[in-house]
Amino acid sequence: MTDKHREAVIPVEVKIPSLRIIQEAELSNAKWVNKRIDQLTLIDEKRMIVVFHGQLYRQRMNRTFYKKVRARDIEVRQLVLKSIFPHQDEYKRKFAPNWQGPYIVRKVLSGGALVLSEMDGSVWPKHINSDAVKRYYV
Repeated sequence: MTDKHREAVIPVEVKIPSLRIIQEAELSNAKWVNKRIDQLTLIDEKRMIVVFHGQLYRQRMNRTFYKKVRARDIEVRQLVLKSIFPHQDEYKRKFAPNWQGPYIVRKVLSGGALVLSEMDGSVWPKHINSDAVKRYYV
């Protein structure tokens, strides 16, 4: 390079020289190939470190999340209260109750769905997710 003519070099090219930079430095092809292979292995090592760090971070987040999660053991013939959602007819005003029931659990389906029945024995027409009920203690 002459003093009169200088080219702009982006910061990445300073750390990992491109073909243009190496040609200006006048390295031989064998040296350039060896240098490039070293750079590519360094990039692979850094990529593996980032993947490993991401896995550790994900494990830490899962551990923190599941520390607060409690399993719900709902069994047949237990009494439960059903949540009233805002789109239901029973939800009408600000001071309306948030729960309705009690209901009797008739069947526990896979995936956490429940079949409920009224206290008089009539079966509730829809299955309900176990997240939308809580145990009713007498």
